[in-house]
Amino acid sequence: MPDCLFCGIASGEIPAKTVRESPLAIAFRDINPQAPTHVLVIPREHYANLAEIAAAGDGLLEDVASLAAQVAEDEGVAEGGYRVVFNTGPDAGQTVHHVHAHLLGGRPLEWPPG
Repeated sequence: MPDCLFCGIASGEIPAKTVRESPLAIAFRDINPQAPTHVLVIPREHYANLAEIAAAGDGLLEDVASLAAQVAEDEGVAEGGYRVVFNTGPDAGQTVHHVHAHLLGGRPLEWPPG
């Protein structure tokens, strides 16, 4: 999709600090981390939000979730716990309209966030 920041990262046209990849998805460090571990996991193919990727039904959402779990292991946060968040739509704070999972960990996380 033209002018999509995350499509540019997925294609390699825009640099990012990649931490892990799969054939269908890529994980990279958030440029404005909200926790010691803050990694974004995106599908390489463009889907605007969680509803779109879930409706695709092609295993892509499972690949994103699996990659997030692998990154949690790599980053050493799996045992203590981590959070995976999909912001969908403007009221949820989605600012890049390419579905992405935020993997957060490395410290106790409040609930509700704030």
